[in-house]
Amino acid sequence: MNSFKLRPLATLVLIASAVISGCGTIESAAQADCTSIGWQIGSKGYQDCFKARVYERKLDYSLPPGDKPSPSVI
Repeated sequence: MNSFKLRPLATLVLIASAVISGCGTIESAAQADCTSIGWQIGSKGYQDCFKARVYERKLDYSLPPGDKPSPSVI
């Protein structure tokens, strides 16, 4: 195959890997929050903290009710 056909494939692979690597950021940030305040992973308090932090972060990153995303100007 010539390199002209491989460029779109390589670009697609890079974009897919970036999207997949970004999926765990909310969970890892919630884990860091809970462990930084002293909860041990696996304890009841940690589980409650983790669930609450994930919920809070999802609310932070979600759109307000009734708000529709607009296309980017770029």
